[in-house]
Amino acid sequence: MKNLRDFTYEELLAEVAAMNERPYRGEQIFRWVFYRRATDIASMTDISKAFRETLAAGYRITGNKLIDVKRSSDGTRKFLSELPDSSRIESVLIPETDRLTLCVSSQAGCALGCRFCMTGMAGFVRNLTLSELAGQVFSAYEILDEGEEITNIVLMGMGEPLSNYDNVVRFIGVLTGNLGFNFSHNKITLSTAGLVPAIKRFGEEATVNLAVSLNATTDEVRERLMPINRKYPIAELMAVLRAYPLRSRKYITIEYVLISGVNDTDADARRLVRLLRGIPCKVNLIPFNPFPGSDFARPSVERVDAFHSIVKKAGYTVIVRSSKGAEIQAACGQLKGVYPG
Repeated sequence: MKNLRDFTYEELLAEVAAMNERPYRGEQIFRWVFYRRATDIASMTDISKAFRETLAAGYRITGNKLIDVKRSSDGTRKFLSELPDSSRIESVLIPETDRLTLCVSSQAGCALGCRFCMTGMAGFVRNLTLSELAGQVFSAYEILDEGEEITNIVLMGMGEPLSNYDNVVRFIGVLTGNLGFNFSHNKITLSTAGLVPAIKRFGEEATVNLAVSLNATTDEVRERLMPINRKYPIAELMAVLRAYPLRSRKYITIEYVLISGVNDTDADARRLVRLLRGIPCKVNLIPFNPFPGSDFARPSVERVDAFHSIVKKAGYTVIVRSSKGAEIQAACGQLKGVYPG
């Protein structure tokens, strides 16, 4: 049976047309599935009983199975979901003063093998479907505290979003559709390790925010940290970012994981400033979050401050990202999806 959560709005209109139904039926179904969060076809009360019975014969509404929720003292929640093939993924709700951000995974595992990321070290299983991507939003709604509202979505969890390009773009369409989840384009950010051709395509087809995980200022160091750099070296990545189409007053976020003794020197900071010339961007500095099996270390506060100062003095907006949820391994680079429920 087909899962109604696996259809975009346009696909659902085509599906009902093939059933010789009027297009507004597709609109009704889409609204019930995503905006109203229906979990069964019988609840779609403004659709005739006969058509609901027809739908129920060939379609269903199924989601991810919520296995476990871990909560840290700072309010961060990491939740584990099981998919139909028993693969498991993790997602994170991150509270801040003026927002509540949901960090969504795009793949079960990751094939890129970044050495500072526990997901990358664990290996790749598969891409997530539209229903599995959307399922993380539905699961997040289940664990919200009273009065909470998800304000932002970031595709920064397990996996490389641009390696699952088609499903991720379809998911973004559902997130931003006024009959879907109805999030603003401005409140959604996709983070990539630097898949150059996909970045170019994404700039032509999508209107949400882009973040790029850079993490080094020389090809030698970046290749050691991020094997993808062998295919798309820094010069190619910077070139596609300079040409990236941005709407007025928008910018690219450059993410830079600071690792003690690897990429955190004053010389690295000065090289970063030179690399970013001509790119409308802000810089997120992320002190490395340790995880079991890693041989990297977090830099000192003094080293982070020195790096921050050099980049800021060059005229860039620079933010040192706090590691929310580190005590439950929910911080950046710590998702793995294998702990028992």
